[in-house]
Amino acid sequence: MAQLYCTLGCFLALVYGDKLWDVPVPSDQFPGPGKITWEPECQYQLRHLQDGARISSVLPPNIEGQWISTRCEVRPGPEFLTRSYTFYPNRLFKALQFYYSDPQCRHPLYSLVVKGKLRLRQASWITRGATEADYSLHKVGVVFYTQEAMSSIRAQMNRTCVGFASTGKIWAPGRLYELLSAKADRDCTAALNFTMHELSLVRLEKHYNSQERGGLVEMLFLGDIHTEMTERNHYRPNGYQQPLQSALHHVHPCQICGLLYNSDEHHPPILPNITGPPAHLEGKWVSSQCEVRPAVLFLTRFLTFYGDNRTWEGVYYHYADPICKQHTFTLRATGHYTKGVPSKQVKDAMELEFTVNQVWVTPFNYAILQMLNASRIGSCGSGGSWTIGEEKDITVTGGCDVLGIRLPHIEYELFKISVDNHQRKLLYMGERPTDGSNPSTPNKRPTSYQPPLIQCSSKSTIPSKQHQSMDFVQNIAPLAQPQFWALLILMFIVLHILRPN
Repeated sequence: MAQLYCTLGCFLALVYGDKLWDVPVPSDQFPGPGKITWEPECQYQLRHLQDGARISSVLPPNIEGQWISTRCEVRPGPEFLTRSYTFYPNRLFKALQFYYSDPQCRHPLYSLVVKGKLRLRQASWITRGATEADYSLHKVGVVFYTQEAMSSIRAQMNRTCVGFASTGKIWAPGRLYELLSAKADRDCTAALNFTMHELSLVRLEKHYNSQERGGLVEMLFLGDIHTEMTERNHYRPNGYQQPLQSALHHVHPCQICGLLYNSDEHHPPILPNITGPPAHLEGKWVSSQCEVRPAVLFLTRFLTFYGDNRTWEGVYYHYADPICKQHTFTLRATGHYTKGVPSKQVKDAMELEFTVNQVWVTPFNYAILQMLNASRIGSCGSGGSWTIGEEKDITVTGGCDVLGIRLPHIEYELFKISVDNHQRKLLYMGERPTDGSNPSTPNKRPTSYQPPLIQCSSKSTIPSKQHQSMDFVQNIAPLAQPQFWALLILMFIVLHILRPN
């Protein structure tokens, strides 16, 4: 028995490390294609995203276990938080949300303790690859960590939940106060603009990567949060937040994972102080994942910033599926950007303005092709009919009516630069408005972020007149039901990044 115990213990230490968040020994259990010697890093990263064999999603998902944040999260507002959610076999769940006053999640204000029940339903008709779910809340409690946070929220409760804050209770930091009780039929969560609608849309992804220590990373995507705080209670998600990762199978190394794993409402995680790199945009940046935006948009981005003359170029690859394999069309845009200035609203962020001057469109799907060819002459590019794989300039017609693009236009943006666990530079750009509009006025400037881009090259040269598109990631095979996709994409394409108000 002693020998068997040692063998089992040593095996677990090799696979997972001494602790769940330690760096384990590399595993070759899940082999995958590596980087070709001559292949540019940016090209490799986009091709890496295309390798759907290394990403699996099972319907319905089995989400039992603990899921944790891997960084300080930023929600619209802005709100800074970390999350630790546990789902049990009997469908019950416990969710911990820790809120902070700073974007590094070092100064906790209060936490919410949410208990309830979750029932997974059918595959979503709106968001491909997602599962719809119903949830019910049994209890919601709040624990304060500062007198200021307690006083502020208590004042709000006096306005939204009459009598709750004046029932003779002694409010003190560190004590749990019940805000919602299904049994007592009481709900005082409105003071916090609280909702758990994120649980109504669920997607579980398993990433197999021989280069990732441990081989397997499990990611839990939950529904997105509306960018307008007043709309949160009414909004039903059709996109995602940044994913939580499994406490057992996560990206290594992950110091934050250990802090979240050992935290509770009385011991909030205090994340390490990380000094970010200088806020220089120059270079090439590429998506770190297949991105899902509200209104059924799946895409990857490849952005280049030229520091010499403050010009930029962006290539947006759009797809019909949540793992970005069925390519539908590509948008390429160029323009100028202003010098970044520190944001007064979002700490550690920079503000700047983008001018979009030129846009090109390349169709790779017959449904999109039919839609473009059916557009009114002179309203979406010139020079005859559209063909698969052929790029056309829509600047000459002032944009494209059927795509809802008007040129030129200005976007008021937000960005920050950070590093990941492997010390790669990350670029966070402002989250797009949930209603599909663009941040075309200063008051619509984002207060939260899209999924990060990874810097694949720190150098850039002035773009040549002839653009060499990165068609190595394109899949131009037509979809099985072009008539259906034509209608679906036509309904939602106006919500694309480049649509002005």
